[in-house]
Amino acid sequence: MWLNPEEVGLKNALKLWVTEQSNTFFLLQRRRGHGETGRISGLLVGALDTVLDSNARVTPFRILLQVPGSQISWVIASGATVEEVKRHWDWLNLNLLHSLSVFDNKEDLAGFVRGKVKALIAEESRGRQAAQEAEPEKFLEAVLRFQLHFGLPAQEKLVGHFSCCCWKGRVPRQGVLFLSTNHLAFYSFLLGKEVKLMVPWAEVTRLDRISAGLMSEVIRVSTRRRQRDFSMFLNLDEVFSLMGQLADIALRRLLDSEGLELDPDLQRPGGITKRVLEDQALRDYVLALFRLPRTEQLHQVAPCSIWTPHARCHTAGTLYATQHYLGFCSREEGRCLLLVPLAQVLSIEKAESTNLLPNPVIVSVRSKKAFQLIELQERDLLVHSLNSKLRDLQWKSSVLCSKPSKRAQSLTTPYYTFYYDTCSDGEEVEEQVLRNTVNTEALMIAFNHTLPGDHGHSSKKVELWEKHFSEFGRGVHMFRTEETHKLVAMGIPESLRGELWMSFSDACSDLASHPGYYPALVQRSMGLSSLATEEIERDLHRSLPDHPAFQNPKGIAALRRVLTAYAHRNPKIGYCQSMNIVASVLLLYSREEEAFWLLVAVCERMLPNYFNRRVIGAQVDQSVFEELIRERLPELAEHFVDLSPLSSVSLSWFLTLFLSALPFPSAVLVLDCFFLHGVQTVFQLGLAVLQANTTQLCTSTDDGQALMVLTSFLEQVSSEGDPPPSQHALQEDRDGNSSTGNTDITQLITHSHERFELTVRQLERLRCRHRIQVLQSHEDTSKENTLRVVTPEVSIPPEQLSNVYNLFKTEHFISLYWGDGSALALRHHDPGRPYVDQYRVDRVQFQSLYGLLAPWQGGPRCSDALAQQSFTLLDQDQDRLVSFREFACWLDTLYCEDLNQKLRLLYSLHLPPALTEDEEDVMKSALLSTSRPLQVDASLQREGTDYEQQLQQMLKEVEKEVEKPLPLMSQRQFIQFVKTLYSLFHGDSEESELFHAIGTVTSLLLQIGEAGNRGQGHCEVAGQEEAEPRQEEASTLREEAEPHQEAAKGGVPDPGWRVSLAQILASLLTEPALVSFLEKPLDLAARVAEAKEKQYEQRAALLALHGNS
Repeated sequence: MWLNPEEVGLKNALKLWVTEQSNTFFLLQRRRGHGETGRISGLLVGALDTVLDSNARVTPFRILLQVPGSQISWVIASGATVEEVKRHWDWLNLNLLHSLSVFDNKEDLAGFVRGKVKALIAEESRGRQAAQEAEPEKFLEAVLRFQLHFGLPAQEKLVGHFSCCCWKGRVPRQGVLFLSTNHLAFYSFLLGKEVKLMVPWAEVTRLDRISAGLMSEVIRVSTRRRQRDFSMFLNLDEVFSLMGQLADIALRRLLDSEGLELDPDLQRPGGITKRVLEDQALRDYVLALFRLPRTEQLHQVAPCSIWTPHARCHTAGTLYATQHYLGFCSREEGRCLLLVPLAQVLSIEKAESTNLLPNPVIVSVRSKKAFQLIELQERDLLVHSLNSKLRDLQWKSSVLCSKPSKRAQSLTTPYYTFYYDTCSDGEEVEEQVLRNTVNTEALMIAFNHTLPGDHGHSSKKVELWEKHFSEFGRGVHMFRTEETHKLVAMGIPESLRGELWMSFSDACSDLASHPGYYPALVQRSMGLSSLATEEIERDLHRSLPDHPAFQNPKGIAALRRVLTAYAHRNPKIGYCQSMNIVASVLLLYSREEEAFWLLVAVCERMLPNYFNRRVIGAQVDQSVFEELIRERLPELAEHFVDLSPLSSVSLSWFLTLFLSALPFPSAVLVLDCFFLHGVQTVFQLGLAVLQANTTQLCTSTDDGQALMVLTSFLEQVSSEGDPPPSQHALQEDRDGNSSTGNTDITQLITHSHERFELTVRQLERLRCRHRIQVLQSHEDTSKENTLRVVTPEVSIPPEQLSNVYNLFKTEHFISLYWGDGSALALRHHDPGRPYVDQYRVDRVQFQSLYGLLAPWQGGPRCSDALAQQSFTLLDQDQDRLVSFREFACWLDTLYCEDLNQKLRLLYSLHLPPALTEDEEDVMKSALLSTSRPLQVDASLQREGTDYEQQLQQMLKEVEKEVEKPLPLMSQRQFIQFVKTLYSLFHGDSEESELFHAIGTVTSLLLQIGEAGNRGQGHCEVAGQEEAEPRQEEASTLREEAEPHQEAAKGGVPDPGWRVSLAQILASLLTEPALVSFLEKPLDLAARVAEAKEKQYEQRAALLALHGNS
């Protein structure tokens, strides 16, 4: 099989291998000892292969790529049999060997072969996946095993399953790893022992590939509690990539789907498959490679070769087609890149196929240039699809541009010379005002200011660029190669800077497709007041304050318009600090409308998620930057165990693109490279700066000294025209030592590009992994702040409150896992709200939590009713959601408060708005579900006046302790209250005694309520005659009890009957059994531990019940 090319030393390769066949560029080798008997060397190699584990063993045959004159070779194929490896050998001789003689450069030859082998591997992978999809029975069998072993609902979509080992210490457990949309699960059954493991992606904090001791390379999955290692995969790369994608998508969907712009297809977990994830990964790579809008969809991918006039040969690579673009990238990323907007294409035609030019296609563009593509598989289908897109675009363009344009533009006119027409014939007054408002030239031209960076070299640079344009093209569809990078690293001439920024970023396409958009946006946004506009006004005069353009009202007004218009265009971002610095530099070299579209390109395509409310994108890249430091600057990483001090310094490098760290002439050169290469420029330059100062940083004693070292170095970085550094100083820079003189920015950029190469594919993979860490770090911060706010308000121990928070959040996640209303459920979590209100649960989720945590369950009907009433009571703002703070306070009352507060809660649950049962339904049903008679204890009746005196005293004491007076309870509400108490006692060991006690208290309270009803009409007289004897009132209570006992058994309640919380509490205190029941200590920790075990099972059953109803 073909292998991903891997370097081997030729000297070492000959010790364990015997060459069977060879030619100028390839070697076919056999493992020494294979097929031989009796030789000592063969026995030694055979013994070595025997003791190695299955992952470390090698196949007995292999093919090497050998470049003449080089001591390095590359393994490109292997085989278990001579027939298998011979097929690859024959293919190389037939298809590749004769083509290699045309290469003069060894590196180009090796790169070409490695790229061809990688393409073959990709084709084999697609074939294997197609074969797997052609056998759905095997996958269906795995789905059934997954559901059987872990008991998850059918909505949990299995994406892949892999045979592997899960390590416990030094002991491996062979089993199957299941990867679903929401969980990682492992199942093993070996020697009669069953092992089950399930980890939600929402709990994964890190994914790493490591080499650990006796184990082969393993995948380590880290959560907040422990780490788990998995190894012995048939294809570890595939599994690790799939894990990273699933974890990344799950966390983005669960934690911040709106802020991180997750694609709609990935918002529905039921539609996620392995093929969808692979397509999504390729699409993300293409969008990042060409820096295209997120709305672009990848439609075609076709390996091919393109004619490159500057190299006078065909360059092999891949063609990518989206709705609005054609993109070509060479096999070695960065060697040759081409982007062609379909709006610039005139025709796409097939040409006659020949032996030298197989399956050619000609793409003609408006600048009277054409691109030739060859070796296109399925050429007819591709051309038909591209022409269909082209016709659609041309039709839309003709509809939008049916009104004749007033600006006659030459095809050769560069973008930076597009000016507004000053003719006003037939124009509306509103357009005249806008034309006079929006600047029609770059501020650098308006203020006739020449930067120190040029110093007479501009004309020479312009000549070089004109020559470059003649060979590589001009505009968006310019070939971008190493030659382009060298010119950009020298600094773009001021006269061409705006045009090339527009071309490299493709902002010119946005400008051309949105005529009049910016002036109209300025008109709508100016004069509006918001938080963003207030922040903009504060930062206007902090943007390049030393530049003459921003010491003038004209420049300040232009900056205000651009920032305000963008904040109006994209409210999600609005305005973020550092945008003002970037925008001010853009205004210097481009027209105001061009500067606006450049800012759109930077914020939305080139630095995605950098300027949202939580700057997630910048934090992810900071985390990636730390890993690159550990990988490529190990000496510095060894000294700085914690890299956060360096990250705090480098954050401004990323947010302002070094504009706030370097002298302005040097910083503009960095911006030139940024528009060509993207954010890789900032990564590479940051690593080069740290490398140049490694010695001083390693000797620094504190963070402040390290900051001064970096600041001093960056201040001395100069652009062309300043005295160049000596060769000794430059050599010191490359060796990792800081020079005392100035450092030339061009040399620093060139060195960083060569020394710290970083491809888009590498960067996207790193971002995927580190986004997991950043999002989980935000979750930890949110949890810490939530607990910090809630802990003083409750008596629940912090550790238990933390576990309750986890249950509360998991309940929200489960609804997103398997619930039907995912879009609605996503709104329950809003990272923009205060910490305590970020997670909220709805009525169904609260009902599930009630069943898991409430100490008094009663029967099913009572439990559901109390859950509904509790939710209504807690939903004070009536948004149908309950926050964690409200939930924690409710749970604290049940478990930690005294009898008074518990009874107050039960009392409130039977008053509006919590009690919403229809009165007619209450009348039709039995008001009390017990056969016990309501009566007053005989001993109390004998006591007469003494009892009533004690009762009055208790009422006075209790009323002083009650917090806020609650409304009086009607007889109907009281009967429901009593029914709830009866249900709470069900199943208790003291059930009989409790029933008797509640019967006694109920009879007493019915009498008290009637007494209050009779006394309501005579309250004034009663206040004047306090000295009358109480025996008559007591006898009246006893006489009136019988009618209300009948009402309690099903009669008509008295509408004037009322009882207060204080009266209920005082009556309940007379029954020790009731007091003991309500004050009995409750073990919240045990309840939470039990809830954690059964939360999934109960919630899944509840969701299934609601789904069937």
